[in-house]
Amino acid sequence: MNALRGFLEGEVGYVAVLFALTVVPRLLLPLRVPAAITALGLGALAVNGLALFDHDDTIRVLATFGIVSLFLLAGLEVEFAELRRGARVIIAYVAFGVALTIGMAMLLAAVLQLEARAALLTSLALVTPSTGFILDSLPRYGLTAEETFWVKAKAIANEMIALLVLFVVMQSNSARQLAISSAALLAMLALIPLAFAAFARYLAPRAPNSEFAFLLLVAVICALGTKALGVYYLVGAFVTGMAARLARRRMPALSSTAMLHSLELFASVFVPFYFFKAGAGLAPADFSRDALLLGAAFVVVALPLRVVVPMLQRRFQLGEPPGASWRVSLPLLPTLVFTLVIAGILRDQFAASPTLFGALVIYTLASTTLPGLIAGSATPTPGAARDADDGARPITDGARDGG
Repeated sequence: MNALRGFLEGEVGYVAVLFALTVVPRLLLPLRVPAAITALGLGALAVNGLALFDHDDTIRVLATFGIVSLFLLAGLEVEFAELRRGARVIIAYVAFGVALTIGMAMLLAAVLQLEARAALLTSLALVTPSTGFILDSLPRYGLTAEETFWVKAKAIANEMIALLVLFVVMQSNSARQLAISSAALLAMLALIPLAFAAFARYLAPRAPNSEFAFLLLVAVICALGTKALGVYYLVGAFVTGMAARLARRRMPALSSTAMLHSLELFASVFVPFYFFKAGAGLAPADFSRDALLLGAAFVVVALPLRVVVPMLQRRFQLGEPPGASWRVSLPLLPTLVFTLVIAGILRDQFAASPTLFGALVIYTLASTTLPGLIAGSATPTPGAARDADDGARPITDGARDGG
Protein backbone atom coordinates (compact mmCIF):
# COMPACT_ATOMS: atom_id res chain seq x y z
CA MET A 1 0.00 0.00 0.00
CA ASN A 2 2.83 2.40 0.84
CA ALA A 3 4.54 1.56 -2.45
CA LEU A 4 1.33 2.28 -4.38
CA ARG A 5 0.81 5.53 -2.50
CA GLY A 6 4.37 6.58 -3.24
CA PHE A 7 3.94 5.78 -6.93
CA LEU A 8 0.74 7.83 -7.18
CA GLU A 9 2.13 10.96 -5.57
CA GLY A 10 2.77 13.94 -7.83
CA GLU A 11 1.94 14.16 -11.53
CA VAL A 12 1.46 10.41 -11.92
CA GLY A 13 -1.36 10.55 -9.39
CA TYR A 14 -3.25 13.25 -11.28
CA VAL A 15 -2.95 11.30 -14.53
CA ALA A 16 -4.18 8.18 -12.72
CA VAL A 17 -7.17 10.08 -11.31
CA LEU A 18 -8.08 11.45 -14.73
CA PHE A 19 -7.81 7.97 -16.23
CA ALA A 20 -9.91 6.46 -13.45
CA LEU A 21 -12.60 9.14 -13.73
CA THR A 22 -12.78 8.55 -17.47
CA VAL A 23 -12.77 4.76 -17.57
CA VAL A 24 -14.17 3.32 -14.33
CA PRO A 25 -17.60 5.05 -14.53
CA ARG A 26 -18.08 3.61 -18.03
CA LEU A 27 -17.32 0.11 -16.74
CA LEU A 28 -19.98 0.41 -14.04
CA LEU A 29 -22.75 1.89 -16.19
CA PRO A 30 -24.05 -1.59 -17.15
CA LEU A 31 -24.58 -2.17 -13.40
CA ARG A 32 -26.81 0.96 -13.37
CA VAL A 33 -24.38 2.91 -11.21
CA PRO A 34 -24.52 6.60 -12.21
CA ALA A 35 -21.08 7.82 -13.24
CA ALA A 36 -21.18 10.75 -10.83
CA ILE A 37 -21.64 8.36 -7.91
CA THR A 38 -18.70 6.29 -9.16
CA ALA A 39 -16.54 9.43 -9.14
CA LEU A 40 -17.77 10.17 -5.61
CA GLY A 41 -16.72 6.69 -4.53
CA LEU A 42 -13.31 7.05 -6.16
CA GLY A 43 -12.69 10.24 -4.20
CA ALA A 44 -13.66 8.54 -0.93
CA LEU A 45 -11.39 5.59 -1.76
CA ALA A 46 -8.42 7.84 -2.61
CA VAL A 47 -8.55 9.67 0.73
CA ASN A 48 -9.74 6.97 3.11
CA GLY A 49 -8.09 3.97 1.44
CA LEU A 50 -4.87 5.38 0.01
CA ALA A 51 -4.46 8.61 2.01
CA LEU A 52 -4.06 10.57 -1.23
CA PHE A 53 -5.37 13.99 -2.35
CA ASP A 54 -6.74 15.01 1.03
CA HIS A 55 -7.10 18.84 0.90
CA ASP A 56 -5.22 18.83 -2.40
CA ASP A 57 -5.12 22.32 -3.96
CA THR A 58 -4.89 21.06 -7.53
CA ILE A 59 -7.97 18.86 -7.14
CA ARG A 60 -9.76 21.80 -5.52
CA VAL A 61 -9.03 24.08 -8.50
CA LEU A 62 -10.11 21.42 -11.00
CA ALA A 63 -13.30 20.85 -8.99
CA THR A 64 -14.01 24.58 -9.01
CA PHE A 65 -13.84 24.63 -12.79
CA GLY A 66 -16.20 21.66 -12.74
CA ILE A 67 -18.87 23.23 -10.53
CA VAL A 68 -18.65 26.54 -12.44
CA SER A 69 -19.07 24.91 -15.85
CA LEU A 70 -21.82 22.72 -14.48
CA PHE A 71 -24.00 25.62 -13.29
CA LEU A 72 -23.05 27.81 -16.24
CA LEU A 73 -24.57 25.16 -18.49
CA ALA A 74 -27.64 24.99 -16.25
CA GLY A 75 -28.12 28.75 -16.60
CA LEU A 76 -27.75 28.51 -20.37
CA GLU A 77 -30.60 25.99 -20.38
CA VAL A 78 -33.08 28.56 -19.05
CA GLU A 79 -35.50 29.36 -21.85
CA PHE A 80 -37.96 31.97 -20.62
CA ALA A 81 -40.28 31.52 -23.60
CA GLU A 82 -40.74 27.86 -22.66
CA LEU A 83 -41.36 28.77 -19.03
CA ARG A 84 -44.04 31.25 -20.10
CA ARG A 85 -45.68 28.59 -22.23
CA GLY A 86 -46.52 26.48 -19.19
CA ALA A 87 -46.64 29.35 -16.70
CA ARG A 88 -49.92 28.37 -15.03
CA VAL A 89 -48.87 24.80 -14.30
CA ILE A 90 -45.28 25.71 -13.46
CA ILE A 91 -46.34 28.41 -10.99
CA ALA A 92 -48.63 25.91 -9.26
CA TYR A 93 -45.81 23.35 -9.20
CA VAL A 94 -43.40 25.87 -7.69
CA ALA A 95 -46.02 26.90 -5.12
CA PHE A 96 -46.50 23.26 -4.11
CA GLY A 97 -42.72 22.88 -3.96
CA VAL A 98 -42.33 25.93 -1.72
CA ALA A 99 -45.08 24.65 0.57
CA LEU A 100 -43.40 21.23 0.71
CA THR A 101 -40.04 22.86 1.48
CA ILE A 102 -41.48 24.93 4.33
CA GLY A 103 -43.44 22.01 5.73
CA MET A 104 -40.41 19.76 5.58
CA ALA A 105 -38.30 22.44 7.28
CA MET A 106 -40.80 22.73 10.13
CA LEU A 107 -40.80 18.96 10.57
CA LEU A 108 -36.99 18.83 10.55
CA ALA A 109 -36.73 21.66 13.06
CA ALA A 110 -39.11 19.86 15.43
CA VAL A 111 -37.73 16.34 15.07
CA LEU A 112 -33.99 17.03 14.69
CA GLN A 113 -33.90 20.18 16.83
CA LEU A 114 -32.38 22.23 14.02
CA GLU A 115 -32.38 26.01 14.06
CA ALA A 116 -34.57 27.65 11.41
CA ARG A 117 -31.91 28.36 8.77
CA ALA A 118 -30.30 24.93 9.06
CA ALA A 119 -33.73 23.28 8.86
CA LEU A 120 -34.63 25.23 5.74
CA LEU A 121 -31.31 24.37 4.06
CA THR A 122 -31.77 20.69 4.92
CA SER A 123 -35.25 20.82 3.45
CA LEU A 124 -33.87 22.37 0.24
CA ALA A 125 -31.31 19.56 0.08
CA LEU A 126 -34.13 17.02 0.23
CA VAL A 127 -36.56 18.51 -2.30
CA THR A 128 -34.51 20.37 -4.94
CA PRO A 129 -33.97 18.39 -8.16
CA SER A 130 -30.55 18.29 -9.80
CA THR A 131 -31.48 19.99 -13.05
CA GLY A 132 -28.55 19.23 -15.32
CA PHE A 133 -28.36 15.58 -14.33
CA ILE A 134 -32.09 15.30 -14.97
CA LEU A 135 -31.99 16.99 -18.37
CA ASP A 136 -29.30 14.69 -19.66
CA SER A 137 -31.09 11.63 -18.32
CA LEU A 138 -34.40 12.35 -20.05
CA PRO A 139 -33.94 10.30 -23.25
CA ARG A 140 -33.44 7.14 -21.17
CA TYR A 141 -36.98 7.41 -19.76
CA GLY A 142 -38.69 7.20 -23.15
CA LEU A 143 -40.80 10.30 -22.54
CA THR A 144 -42.94 12.03 -25.12
CA ALA A 145 -42.03 15.52 -26.30
CA GLU A 146 -44.73 17.00 -24.06
CA GLU A 147 -43.57 15.04 -21.00
CA THR A 148 -39.97 16.06 -21.69
CA PHE A 149 -41.05 19.70 -21.84
CA TRP A 150 -42.75 19.50 -18.44
CA VAL A 151 -39.81 17.76 -16.75
CA LYS A 152 -37.35 20.28 -18.16
CA ALA A 153 -39.49 23.31 -17.34
CA LYS A 154 -40.25 22.15 -13.80
CA ALA A 155 -36.64 21.28 -13.03
CA ILE A 156 -35.38 24.66 -14.23
CA ALA A 157 -38.10 26.63 -12.41
CA ASN A 158 -37.48 24.69 -9.21
CA GLU A 159 -33.75 25.30 -9.37
CA MET A 160 -34.20 29.04 -9.92
CA ILE A 161 -36.40 29.33 -6.83
CA ALA A 162 -34.07 27.11 -4.79
CA LEU A 163 -31.05 29.27 -5.66
CA LEU A 164 -32.97 32.39 -4.61
CA VAL A 165 -33.97 30.77 -1.31
CA LEU A 166 -30.39 29.59 -0.75
CA PHE A 167 -29.12 33.13 -1.26
CA VAL A 168 -31.66 34.64 1.17
CA VAL A 169 -31.08 31.99 3.83
CA MET A 170 -27.29 32.33 3.67
CA GLN A 171 -27.49 36.11 3.97
CA SER A 172 -30.23 36.35 6.59
CA ASN A 173 -28.03 36.75 9.67
CA SER A 174 -29.14 40.38 9.72
CA ALA A 175 -31.16 42.79 7.62
CA ARG A 176 -28.01 44.79 6.94
CA GLN A 177 -26.10 41.77 5.63
CA LEU A 178 -29.03 40.76 3.43
CA ALA A 179 -29.32 44.29 2.03
CA ILE A 180 -25.60 44.57 1.28
CA SER A 181 -25.42 41.13 -0.31
CA SER A 182 -28.57 41.75 -2.35
CA ALA A 183 -27.15 45.04 -3.62
CA ALA A 184 -23.91 43.27 -4.56
CA LEU A 185 -25.80 40.55 -6.42
CA LEU A 186 -27.97 43.10 -8.25
CA ALA A 187 -24.83 45.02 -9.22
CA MET A 188 -23.37 41.81 -10.58
CA LEU A 189 -26.54 41.15 -12.58
CA ALA A 190 -26.32 44.66 -14.04
CA LEU A 191 -22.63 44.41 -14.90
CA ILE A 192 -22.73 41.05 -16.68
CA PRO A 193 -24.74 42.34 -19.69
CA LEU A 194 -22.48 45.40 -19.85
CA ALA A 195 -19.44 43.10 -19.93
CA PHE A 196 -21.00 41.07 -22.74
CA ALA A 197 -21.83 44.25 -24.67
CA ALA A 198 -18.30 45.62 -24.25
CA PHE A 199 -16.84 42.30 -25.38
CA ALA A 200 -19.09 42.20 -28.45
CA ARG A 201 -18.14 45.75 -29.43
CA TYR A 202 -14.45 45.99 -28.64
CA LEU A 203 -12.89 42.55 -28.17
CA ALA A 204 -14.77 40.04 -30.31
CA PRO A 205 -13.94 41.78 -33.63
CA ARG A 206 -10.24 41.82 -32.69
CA ALA A 207 -10.12 38.38 -31.06
CA PRO A 208 -12.11 35.90 -33.17
CA ASN A 209 -13.37 32.69 -31.56
CA SER A 210 -12.75 33.99 -28.05
CA GLU A 211 -16.40 33.79 -26.91
CA PHE A 212 -15.91 30.54 -25.04
CA ALA A 213 -12.94 31.77 -23.04
CA PHE A 214 -14.67 35.07 -22.23
CA LEU A 215 -17.91 33.41 -21.12
CA LEU A 216 -16.00 31.00 -18.89
CA LEU A 217 -13.93 33.85 -17.45
CA VAL A 218 -17.05 35.87 -16.58
CA ALA A 219 -18.63 32.77 -15.00
CA VAL A 220 -15.55 32.09 -12.87
CA ILE A 221 -15.35 35.73 -11.71
CA CYS A 222 -19.05 35.82 -10.81
CA ALA A 223 -18.82 32.42 -9.12
CA LEU A 224 -15.91 33.61 -6.99
CA GLY A 225 -17.92 36.74 -6.20
CA THR A 226 -20.93 34.84 -4.90
CA LYS A 227 -18.60 32.46 -3.06
CA ALA A 228 -17.18 35.52 -1.29
CA LEU A 229 -20.75 36.51 -0.40
CA GLY A 230 -21.15 33.14 1.28
CA VAL A 231 -23.53 31.47 -1.18
CA TYR A 232 -21.04 29.20 -2.94
CA TYR A 233 -19.98 29.22 -6.58
CA LEU A 234 -23.19 27.99 -8.10
CA VAL A 235 -25.25 31.22 -7.92
CA GLY A 236 -22.72 33.33 -9.83
CA ALA A 237 -22.18 30.70 -12.51
CA PHE A 238 -25.92 30.15 -12.93
CA VAL A 239 -26.79 33.85 -13.34
CA THR A 240 -23.95 34.20 -15.87
CA GLY A 241 -25.52 31.44 -17.93
CA MET A 242 -28.93 33.10 -17.75
CA ALA A 243 -27.44 36.45 -18.74
CA ALA A 244 -25.68 34.86 -21.70
CA ARG A 245 -28.98 33.31 -22.78
CA LEU A 246 -30.71 36.70 -22.59
CA ALA A 247 -27.88 38.33 -24.56
CA ARG A 248 -28.15 35.97 -27.51
CA ARG A 249 -29.73 38.60 -29.78
CA ARG A 250 -26.62 40.77 -29.46
CA MET A 251 -24.18 37.86 -29.16
CA PRO A 252 -25.80 34.68 -30.49
CA ALA A 253 -22.50 32.81 -30.14
CA LEU A 254 -22.76 32.93 -26.33
CA SER A 255 -25.68 30.49 -26.24
CA SER A 256 -25.30 28.75 -29.57
CA THR A 257 -25.27 25.00 -30.05
CA ALA A 258 -21.54 25.18 -30.70
CA MET A 259 -21.01 27.01 -27.41
CA LEU A 260 -23.06 24.44 -25.50
CA HIS A 261 -21.09 21.65 -27.14
CA SER A 262 -17.78 23.32 -26.23
CA LEU A 263 -18.88 23.76 -22.62
CA GLU A 264 -20.01 20.16 -22.45
CA LEU A 265 -16.60 19.02 -23.65
CA PHE A 266 -14.94 21.28 -21.09
CA ALA A 267 -17.24 19.98 -18.37
CA SER A 268 -16.59 16.37 -19.39
CA VAL A 269 -13.03 16.85 -18.15
CA PHE A 270 -13.58 18.97 -15.04
CA VAL A 271 -16.99 18.03 -13.59
CA PRO A 272 -15.82 14.54 -12.53
CA PHE A 273 -13.22 16.25 -10.36
CA TYR A 274 -16.03 18.00 -8.48
CA PHE A 275 -17.56 14.66 -7.55
CA PHE A 276 -14.12 13.24 -6.80
CA LYS A 277 -13.45 16.15 -4.44
CA ALA A 278 -16.88 15.71 -2.82
CA GLY A 279 -16.08 12.04 -2.26
CA ALA A 280 -12.71 12.99 -0.80
CA GLY A 281 -14.60 14.93 1.86
CA LEU A 282 -16.42 11.82 3.07
CA ALA A 283 -15.24 9.83 6.08
CA PRO A 284 -16.33 6.51 7.62
CA ALA A 285 -17.71 8.43 10.61
CA ASP A 286 -20.25 10.05 8.28
CA PHE A 287 -21.90 6.68 7.72
CA SER A 288 -22.65 5.61 11.25
CA ARG A 289 -25.67 3.55 12.19
CA ASP A 290 -27.57 6.73 13.09
CA ALA A 291 -26.70 8.31 9.75
CA LEU A 292 -27.91 5.24 7.88
CA LEU A 293 -31.19 5.25 9.82
CA LEU A 294 -31.74 8.98 9.30
CA GLY A 295 -30.85 8.70 5.61
CA ALA A 296 -33.34 5.84 5.25
CA ALA A 297 -35.98 7.98 6.97
CA PHE A 298 -35.29 10.81 4.50
CA VAL A 299 -35.73 8.36 1.61
CA VAL A 300 -38.96 6.89 3.01
CA VAL A 301 -40.54 10.27 3.79
CA ALA A 302 -39.19 12.71 1.19
CA LEU A 303 -39.07 10.67 -2.02
CA PRO A 304 -42.73 9.55 -1.95
CA LEU A 305 -43.84 13.12 -1.18
CA ARG A 306 -41.80 14.43 -4.09
CA VAL A 307 -43.55 11.96 -6.39
CA VAL A 308 -47.08 12.20 -5.02
CA VAL A 309 -47.37 15.99 -4.68
CA PRO A 310 -46.60 16.75 -8.37
CA MET A 311 -48.86 13.87 -9.43
CA LEU A 312 -51.77 15.29 -7.44
CA GLN A 313 -51.11 18.77 -8.78
CA ARG A 314 -51.18 17.56 -12.39
CA ARG A 315 -54.23 15.41 -11.70
CA PHE A 316 -56.28 18.33 -10.41
CA GLN A 317 -54.91 20.99 -12.77
CA LEU A 318 -54.59 19.03 -16.02
CA GLY A 319 -56.83 16.04 -15.40
CA GLU A 320 -53.86 13.83 -16.15
CA PRO A 321 -54.07 10.09 -15.33
CA PRO A 322 -51.69 8.80 -12.63
CA GLY A 323 -49.57 6.85 -15.10
CA ALA A 324 -48.73 9.92 -17.16
CA SER A 325 -48.08 12.04 -14.04
CA TRP A 326 -45.76 9.34 -12.71
CA ARG A 327 -43.69 9.57 -15.88
CA VAL A 328 -43.16 13.29 -15.24
CA SER A 329 -42.56 12.97 -11.49
CA LEU A 330 -40.04 10.11 -11.52
CA PRO A 331 -37.28 11.85 -13.55
CA LEU A 332 -37.45 14.84 -11.18
CA LEU A 333 -36.24 12.82 -8.17
CA PRO A 334 -32.40 13.06 -8.44
CA THR A 335 -30.95 15.75 -6.15
CA LEU A 336 -27.22 14.93 -6.47
CA VAL A 337 -25.22 18.19 -6.68
CA PHE A 338 -27.63 20.45 -4.82
CA THR A 339 -27.72 18.06 -1.89
CA LEU A 340 -23.94 17.63 -1.86
CA VAL A 341 -23.42 21.41 -1.92
CA ILE A 342 -25.89 22.07 0.89
CA ALA A 343 -24.58 19.17 2.96
CA GLY A 344 -21.13 20.74 2.74
CA ILE A 345 -22.52 24.15 3.71
CA LEU A 346 -24.34 22.66 6.69
CA ARG A 347 -21.18 20.91 7.86
CA ASP A 348 -18.78 23.80 7.31
CA GLN A 349 -20.90 26.82 8.22
CA PHE A 350 -23.63 25.45 10.50
CA ALA A 351 -21.62 22.82 12.39
CA ALA A 352 -23.99 20.06 11.30
CA SER A 353 -23.34 16.70 12.90
CA PRO A 354 -21.70 13.86 10.94
CA THR A 355 -25.03 12.06 11.31
CA LEU A 356 -26.98 14.73 9.40
CA PHE A 357 -24.21 15.16 6.82
CA GLY A 358 -23.98 11.42 6.21
CA ALA A 359 -27.77 11.06 6.06
CA LEU A 360 -27.98 13.69 3.31
CA VAL A 361 -25.26 11.93 1.32
CA ILE A 362 -27.09 8.61 1.68
CA TYR A 363 -30.32 10.29 0.60
CA THR A 364 -28.83 11.82 -2.54
CA LEU A 365 -27.20 8.52 -3.49
CA ALA A 366 -30.64 6.89 -3.27
CA SER A 367 -32.54 9.69 -5.02
CA THR A 368 -30.02 9.70 -7.88
CA THR A 369 -29.83 5.94 -8.34
CA LEU A 370 -33.43 4.81 -7.82
CA PRO A 371 -35.07 6.52 -10.83
CA GLY A 372 -32.72 4.76 -13.23
CA LEU A 373 -33.35 1.42 -11.52
CA ILE A 374 -37.12 1.91 -11.53
CA ALA A 375 -37.13 3.02 -15.17
CA GLY A 376 -35.27 -0.15 -16.09
CA SER A 377 -32.04 1.43 -17.28
CA ALA A 378 -29.07 3.13 -15.76
CA THR A 379 -29.32 6.82 -15.10
CA PRO A 380 -26.72 7.99 -17.60
CA THR A 381 -23.82 10.26 -17.15
CA PRO A 382 -24.93 13.69 -18.39
CA GLY A 383 -24.04 13.82 -22.04
CA ALA A 384 -24.46 10.08 -22.51
CA ALA A 385 -27.99 10.47 -23.77
CA ARG A 386 -26.79 12.73 -26.55
CA ASP A 387 -24.09 10.17 -27.38
CA ALA A 388 -26.84 7.74 -28.21
CA ASP A 389 -28.25 10.23 -30.68
CA ASP A 390 -25.16 11.23 -32.61
CA GLY A 391 -22.60 8.60 -31.65
CA ALA A 392 -19.88 11.17 -31.40
CA ARG A 393 -20.38 13.05 -28.15
CA PRO A 394 -18.24 12.07 -25.16
CA ILE A 395 -19.82 10.96 -21.92
CA THR A 396 -19.74 13.92 -19.51
CA ASP A 397 -20.09 13.13 -15.84
CA GLY A 398 -22.60 15.72 -14.83
CA ALA A 399 -21.93 18.12 -17.66
CA ARG A 400 -25.17 19.99 -17.18
CA ASP A 401 -25.85 19.33 -13.53
CA GLY A 402 -27.09 22.47 -11.88
CA GLY A 403 -28.34 20.99 -8.37
